[in-house]
Amino acid sequence: MNQSERRMYLIKELLNESPRYRDMAVPADSMDQRRLLRSLMNVRMPAPVSEEFLSVQDEYLRTVTAEKGITKLSELKPVEKDIYVWQGDITTLECGAVVNAANSQMLGCFQPLHSCIDNAIHTYAGIQLRNKCHEIMTAQGHEEPTGQAKITPAYNLPCKYVLHTVGPIVAGRLSDKERSQLRSSYLSCLELADDNGVDSIAFCCISTGVFGFPQLDAARIAVETVKEYKKNGSGIKVIFNVFKDEDLVIYRGLLGD
Repeated sequence: MNQSERRMYLIKELLNESPRYRDMAVPADSMDQRRLLRSLMNVRMPAPVSEEFLSVQDEYLRTVTAEKGITKLSELKPVEKDIYVWQGDITTLECGAVVNAANSQMLGCFQPLHSCIDNAIHTYAGIQLRNKCHEIMTAQGHEEPTGQAKITPAYNLPCKYVLHTVGPIVAGRLSDKERSQLRSSYLSCLELADDNGVDSIAFCCISTGVFGFPQLDAARIAVETVKEYKKNGSGIKVIFNVFKDEDLVIYRGLLGD
């Protein structure tokens, strides 16, 4: 199969497994097909899937990521020993683990084509990720508390693992409790990474954006927590991944780059 054939196969399989979407027409335009496929993956509930589907999906997603371009940690220049600032698409970063800003259900974003990192990571990792998260959360028996973290394979992402953490949601004036919860999210990810032998970790800007945590305050907590943790002897490499220009300026300012 070529990419077009893989895409059509995946779309048809996802449509056929859902009575709600079974009769939906498939657009002829390739860009519209990509959007439809991503939307169908976004709304798919956790459920078993055939090995054939996974084989086709995995080849499709890995090709998509390769076409976007993979960035290796070895290509980045540290701003200080074992600490990096990198602006780019975290789903294309080859490192030990990337951090996902998850919600308390820990199942990914179900809103089609949403621009959040949770949506992007689940989309390009593949549907195995939602199934694995569902397995973990079913065994846990309750929603994930704010400030804690879980680890899963990364499946079709270039990294090895995904660390999922629920950061605080700030609805008004920033409180000491929310600061403490965000610090806990960073610390939980670092400890979980070290416990699992992960040599490098890329943090997104946890709790900023739609979660409402002020960017500068969040960055200060991130940098302080990482530096304090590394003082205890951890050799883990840390990448602060930013998407917005504003966040890039903030992190470079805090780290003296």
